[in-house]
Amino acid sequence: MSNNRKSIFIGPDGQNLAFTFALVSSLFLLWGFCNGMIDVMDKHFQEELGLTKSQSAWVQFAHYLGYFLMSMPAGILASKLGYKGGIIAGLLIVAVGGFWFIPATQIAAFWAFLLGVCIIASGLTFLETVANPYTTVLGDLRYAATRINLAQSCNGVGWILGPIVGGMFFYSKNEAGVSTGSQTLYIPYVAVAVLVIAIAIVFYFASVPDIKMEDDYHLDDAGGPAASRSIWTHPHFVLAVAAQFFYVAAQAGIFSFFINYMTTETPAIPASWNSGWLSNWIETTKAGTLAFSSQGAASLQSIGAACFLVGRFTGAGLLKKYSAHKILGLYGLLNVIVCAIIFAKVGWLSVLCVFLSYFFMSIMFPTIFALGIFGLGVRAKKASAYIVMAIMGGALLPKVMGYIADQFDMSKGFIMPLLCFAFVAFYGFNWPKFSHADSLHSVKVGSAH
Repeated sequence: MSNNRKSIFIGPDGQNLAFTFALVSSLFLLWGFCNGMIDVMDKHFQEELGLTKSQSAWVQFAHYLGYFLMSMPAGILASKLGYKGGIIAGLLIVAVGGFWFIPATQIAAFWAFLLGVCIIASGLTFLETVANPYTTVLGDLRYAATRINLAQSCNGVGWILGPIVGGMFFYSKNEAGVSTGSQTLYIPYVAVAVLVIAIAIVFYFASVPDIKMEDDYHLDDAGGPAASRSIWTHPHFVLAVAAQFFYVAAQAGIFSFFINYMTTETPAIPASWNSGWLSNWIETTKAGTLAFSSQGAASLQSIGAACFLVGRFTGAGLLKKYSAHKILGLYGLLNVIVCAIIFAKVGWLSVLCVFLSYFFMSIMFPTIFALGIFGLGVRAKKASAYIVMAIMGGALLPKVMGYIADQFDMSKGFIMPLLCFAFVAFYGFNWPKFSHADSLHSVKVGSAH
């Protein structure tokens, strides 16, 4: 068993890549933290600017627009600069976006904050385009899905911290109880800018080998039968782009409206809860009932992120024992059931299911990624760019989900992620047919492909 554990980070030439993996994993924590802050920003602008849920979803639109616009340039640049160059470029762009929040706070206009969100997302695009496929080649190919899920566990840690920090600064109040969130919103972003500059310096001096992915489909063989094939001729990649689009759409919708759900859709909170540390999360509504406050819901979102993190760690273990596509299909199906219960408004069971949705979403992004770039060789970087571009789904669903919530209620909005998870389950269960491979653990590719 110890040999198997070691092989997870042993490269083709016998080099131990554990330190490189740890360094790259720090990037996952970074963008998890940034995404976590984004997820608690919607309610802030609803309160400060009087926006509807659909209008506040422009935050997610700006965030994922950055991914969409920069995914292809990031893929091209990463191919030319290598993994290290692509990572450093991404970090510097994130720093620019972080510092932009200083003048944005002075401008105090919605568009200025959206621009900062978009610039940071553009930098994160470079990091995701490079780091996701890079983790899959930092050791034995059989454990590609395990490695990317372990790295994405750091993403989960960042997602726990993001809502806590975001809630502290976005929903801060002075001694008179007046909101000061608009004046302090820039602080965590400037801190991120300083941190990423430090990380960029570390990467500049660190050893980051440019490892080539296995070419199981012989796409790179000069004059070979597959040499002229486009990556778009491989159904397992094409449908991975679609699956990632729908997954991120579902994730963005659930994450961005979590606070709205917790503040409006939970059953009446018992008076006994309004004591001790929990009382800081509860407020009395205009109707005289007890409900979660926005800052309290932001703290609850960190619990959701903790469920997400637990799912990542346990999922990484399951992916070592079971086929990645089967776990993806199962978790997709379970999330369809979970969203149906939320939609049906079954009291506290529906509230619990919101947290379960975080758990079952946990392995989806990295597993879809690993399944999608399977066997594509040097073209994996280009394929990675398209899969990252599919993140644009996160810009669109929150608008639709917010519109449904404005017309009906937040619970009814969960019909959209339900449909998205259904497609993810379809992709997972049918991946062997699309890829002509038994699993990621079995790298032998069928001749029919």
